[in-house]
Parts: sequence; C-alpha cells; structure tokens
Amino acid sequence: MAEKFSRRDVLKVLGLTLGGTLLPKISWPKDESVYPLILPEEPAVPLSKPITAITLGAGSRGNVYGNYALYYPEQLKIVGVAEPIPIRNERYSRLHHIPDENRFITWEQVFERPKFADAIIITTPDRLHYGPAMAALKMGYDLLLEKPIAPSEKECLDILELTEKTGQVVAVCHVLRYSPYFIKLKELVQKKAIGELISIQHMEPIEHIHMSHSYVRGNWHNSKESTPIILAKSCHDLDILRWIVDRPSKRIQAFGDLSWFKKENTPPGATPRCMNGCAIESSCPYSAMKIYYRERGWLYVFDLPEEKEKQGDAILEYLRTTNYGRCVYDMDNDQCDHYITNIEFEGGITASFSMEAFTPWGGRRTRIMGSMGYIEGDMDRFTIYDFRTGKSETLESKAIDVENYEHAGHGGGDWRLVSNWVQAVDQHNPNLLTSTMSQSIESHIMGFRAEKSRLNGKVENINM
Repeated sequence: MAEKFSRRDVLKVLGLTLGGTLLPKISWPKDESVYPLILPEEPAVPLSKPITAITLGAGSRGNVYGNYALYYPEQLKIVGVAEPIPIRNERYSRLHHIPDENRFITWEQVFERPKFADAIIITTPDRLHYGPAMAALKMGYDLLLEKPIAPSEKECLDILELTEKTGQVVAVCHVLRYSPYFIKLKELVQKKAIGELISIQHMEPIEHIHMSHSYVRGNWHNSKESTPIILAKSCHDLDILRWIVDRPSKRIQAFGDLSWFKKENTPPGATPRCMNGCAIESSCPYSAMKIYYRERGWLYVFDLPEEKEKQGDAILEYLRTTNYGRCVYDMDNDQCDHYITNIEFEGGITASFSMEAFTPWGGRRTRIMGSMGYIEGDMDRFTIYDFRTGKSETLESKAIDVENYEHAGHGGGDWRLVSNWVQAVDQHNPNLLTSTMSQSIESHIMGFRAEKSRLNGKVENINM
C-alpha cells in the first residue's frame, strides 16, 4: 500500500525546483492523494512528433527505457531492435509492434541499413557499448547510452570526441541525477543551506544478495569481461558526488579487494552447484535454490515461460546450466566486494565513497558537512541540521511504487531521464540534458583512475 500524502504536503516537503531540465509535470490521481515521483504526464514543451528509436539489447535495461514508449507513445516509439537471444527479440518486438524487417540479431546489422530512426538506445553489455556508439554517431543518430560509457578511458574519450564533432545528442544514463532525492540535495548545497560545502561521505550498500547475483554469478562477475565494479556499479555515485560538489576533481585514491566470494572460503560440504546435494544449502544465504527457486527473487535475468505453472521447471533448468546455479565460492569472479575511494575536489572539498557488498539493504546513504549545517539521508528521507538555529528538519523523498510503473526505478530517475532525453532529441539541443557526454565523462575518468590507484597503491591525479 503506497504511503499517502496530500498534494500540499508533498510540495511543502519536497519543494523541488527542477530548473531548466524540462521534465514532465507530475500526474496526480483524481481519487486519492499520493506521492508519485515517477509519473511523467506530458512533456514541458509538446513534441513535434514522437521520437523514433532502435533498441540495441532487449534485456533488463532495454525494457526499462523501452517501456516508456508503451505509456507515452506520443513521446517515444520503438521501431527496431537488435537482440541475439531469440525469446527476448520476439517478446520485445511483439510488445512494440516492430516489423520483421526491423528486427536484427546483432547490433552491426542495424548499421548496414540506411538511417531509419531518430535515435539509438544502447543497452548492450558493457563491452559492447563502444562499437555501436561510434557507428550510430557516424550515421547521425542521437543516443541514449547506458552507463558505463565504455570499458576503457580511451574509448570513453573517443565517444566524447565524436559526439562533439557530430553535434549529436547523447544522454548518458546517470539516472541518479534525475532522482528527486539527489536533485534536492544538490539544490540545498548549491544555495548554501548548510553554508560552505566542506566534505561528503557517501556509501553505496549493494546488498549481499544483489552482490552475489550481479557481481559474483551475473554478467558483471569478471572485470576483464565487463568493467571494474567501481564503473559497472558505482560510476553513478562518482557522478553524483561530482554533480553535487559542482567543482572539478583533482586527485583520487582507492582501496579494495575481493575478500569473501572465493574458493578458500568454501564451506565444508558445499558442491559446485547449489542443487547438487550441497550439505549447507538450506542455511546458506547465497543459495541459488533459495534465492531463485523458493523465493522467486531476481528472476528478471531469466527468460521464463509466460505460463506460471511452467516457470518452476524453467528456473531449475537455468540453475542446472548457467552461472546462476553455481556456488558463489566456486566462480571465476574477480570483482571487489568492498571498495573505498577518497577524492579531492577543487577548493579543498573532500569526499569519501564506500561501496559495500555486505549489507541487508541497498540504496544509498549520504552525509554532507557544511560550515553552517549538516545533511544526512538514505534516498527515502534526509535530515538537515542548521547550526545557526540549532534546529533540524526531516524531509521525505521516497518514490512510491505505482501499478504499471515498476520499471521507473532509481528513486524515480529512470523515466525522468528518458523524458529529458526525448525533449533534447526533439529540439536537437544537448544543453537541455542533465547528463550529457561532456558532463558525464569526468566521473568515468575518476573511476578509471580510482581503479589504477587501487592496483598500484598510489594517489592518482585527474587531468581533464
């Protein structure tokens, strides 16, 4: 049951000023007062026509962004898809009524055709961002580019250079910039509600099951096949720190390691697969049988039959044949399960960022220290302390789940990003974006330099 607020209470509590980001108005249900942070109703400026887009990669993120078109067809229309997994290709094409001639197996096949849409949505695996991004820009497509931009610093800079050369609109999916929680934090800092900004402590608690699912068993389990976890998971957070501080970063230092999910920590009696007679399966928090079969969690990665009565057998087959059924202590993973980064910004402002796998919850936790106050928050709410008055105030900023909007996540940021992007593409004005290539590149450089620091044990300069 969604928590209820009156409209007046919501406006009083949040007081969001979105500036020039041209986000849609909030849609308020007629029959009850709720707090729907994720419901864009109409664009701030009516579009001349729906933006047409081709989705490269019809997995989880491709569906998150593509589903915007299902609810706002006057703004976005998906006209093509490239996806090598047949069932994903078929389902995405059926959902968006994509004609057979616009269905492709590989991203390369899309660019063998003359340009037939306004834009490309790139939600391929991390290592397959660079090729389609460069090809799309050369052909005159605008881009919605999932983070990380590319697996290497050079490739990121190549995409930036070509973006600036072509003048195309490229939005990087730093969706936290569109979350009302972080928008409000930035606003408070920039208008000096706590005086001069001194330092920030920021933590990303991954949540222990999420860690095992995505970074031990999942697509990002091996940094050499994807990207280091500081980019794969936490370039959002580096970006948010840079965005809130609003000054260039100068130096960075990092420490981290893979401490737990490795062979030497295998419990006695464990088997290579959880379903093959493991002696501790019933008590292991990372049991694949528990997570995926008994509790039916994290199933978005499985292409399950639509008939519920057939799903159990399909899940078991995945656990027999894929990494998702393997013991977390017997994988070829190398991603750090704890990672600490210290950053110095221009003007002596400092920030510490901690990514932690072993927590019971996810989200973010933020502490901001100013000369005249202090802010502490967890993405659902934050408290601001004013040293001058001795008073404190707690503001609610929780994005409520609303039926049919389950994909508009990241604190309401996912679809706010898409809404911002279609405006920018329609007007062919990248300055309307909150997350352009030029704005997003520094956080990626920070991530690459952090990983370099972690590996060589030195403080790294950040030269932009």
